[in-house]
Amino acid sequence: MKKVLVTDDCHSILTDGLLKLGYVCDYLPNIAPEKAFEIIGEYSGLIINSKIMVNRAFLDRAEKLEFVGRLGSGMEIIDKDYATERNVAVASSPEGNRNAVAEHALGMLLALSNKLLKGDSEVRRNVWEREANRGFELSGRTIGIIGYGHTGRQFARKLQGMEMKVLAYDKYKSPGYARDEPWVAETTQDVIQKEADIISLHLPLTEETLYFFDKTFISGTRRGVILLNTSRGKCVNTGDLIQALEDGRAGGACLDVFENEKPDTFTTSEKQMYDRLHVLDNVVMSPHVAGWTVESKKKLAEILLEKITAAVRR
Repeated sequence: MKKVLVTDDCHSILTDGLLKLGYVCDYLPNIAPEKAFEIIGEYSGLIINSKIMVNRAFLDRAEKLEFVGRLGSGMEIIDKDYATERNVAVASSPEGNRNAVAEHALGMLLALSNKLLKGDSEVRRNVWEREANRGFELSGRTIGIIGYGHTGRQFARKLQGMEMKVLAYDKYKSPGYARDEPWVAETTQDVIQKEADIISLHLPLTEETLYFFDKTFISGTRRGVILLNTSRGKCVNTGDLIQALEDGRAGGACLDVFENEKPDTFTTSEKQMYDRLHVLDNVVMSPHVAGWTVESKKKLAEILLEKITAAVRR
């Protein structure tokens, strides 16, 4: 029987479905990338989340590999061109957690605008400061969505009833991409920088988007701009963002993703940088869990199974 290496936690719908397709699944969610590289030659299929880099060297070692399934989005960790050259099918399931990401982004923004984290912390300590916790309303403000793929579009849909001016920009989409959302205005990056009170990033990590949001970008935005990032940590230059937050050039940030998401590996300079970030009370943070819900776990598995099934039955 052919084998599939499952390198991360997933819903049993996926492993049960692969079994029905004739594969035996080795479920090793805690496997180290080095170990996966060592044994991949035994496998016809591979299921990954984010820790395994399926690069040229990995694919060269995976002589039996027929498919790679990526739970979620973020295809920068797979050399898709070389996979195609090796006749290895590649599938992902960004549709599975787009709603979770969109809800999380809106929740973070509401928590920031209403100072909910500060208020919650104080009430738990019996501190009752109403005026110091006066928030601001989103109604009447302008929000710019950069990247109008699965999560960007879903986030726009969540904003439909918020009475905000919603702007969208996607460099790689033809005009008319937001026609199904009449409350959304398609525009340019320059307009978003000049007009948006809030900017939400929904970008893949590529050479083009690496440090997309940096001091140069910030210099073209409105003073007090708020950043939401639920895409990839390295789309934002953290040091530049912190400086803008500290000097008031930026008014706040909601961050679910970070340049380095492994605190145990922080260098001295990284620790100092994140210490500066962590003391700011106009920042809301979460540990890369925007797409991490009970429902999305199941949806990710269902959608990925459908795509893998279609690929292996061709």
